[in-house]
Amino acid sequence: MGSRLGVPTEKLEALLDDYAKSSLFTEAEKVALEYADAITDTRRDVDAELFARLQRHYDDDTIAELTMIIAWENASSRFNRAFRIPSQGFWKR
Repeated sequence: MGSRLGVPTEKLEALLDDYAKSSLFTEAEKVALEYADAITDTRRDVDAELFARLQRHYDDDTIAELTMIIAWENASSRFNRAFRIPSQGFWKR
């Protein structure tokens, strides 16, 4: 999906490696990705420091939308896993 929307393959591949150290992402993108990781990992919480860094880059409406999208994707992923629905193959290396 990302490649069809113009996201370079290098950037998509960097998501699988260490986006936090990649020069391909802006600081705003890195904190959004870290936020997504924190929401997705059920053993982790979004602490005040991470949320404050997120607020430096995004307004409240954008954070709410980002949170909803991340939550939706997580729910969708868990639903598909429970029903053994395979990947649709939107992106492959």
